[in-house]
Amino acid sequence: MAAMPDATPAHRANDTDPRLRSVLSPREAEVLQLATLGLTNPQIAAHLQVTVHAVKFHLAGVYRKLGVANRTEAVVRSLRDATPLDDAAKASS
Repeated sequence: MAAMPDATPAHRANDTDPRLRSVLSPREAEVLQLATLGLTNPQIAAHLQVTVHAVKFHLAGVYRKLGVANRTEAVVRSLRDATPLDDAAKASS
């Protein structure tokens, strides 16, 4: 069995972009953060101590609220929004 990515408190939903947190429920943000770390639905379910069905339910809410079609688009949006362009521009100057 493959090792799970680090899902310590430093990598939990409270680290997602504030704009996403304001749209998503706390559980949806947590599920999205774990998906962003590369966890599968069964791994997310085990980590959160919920059913795989519950994970799928929360992901469906994420997709609907973010206006995306699938997990990949949701993860890309999460990663993109977590690194504001203004911060990247400041770092390169």
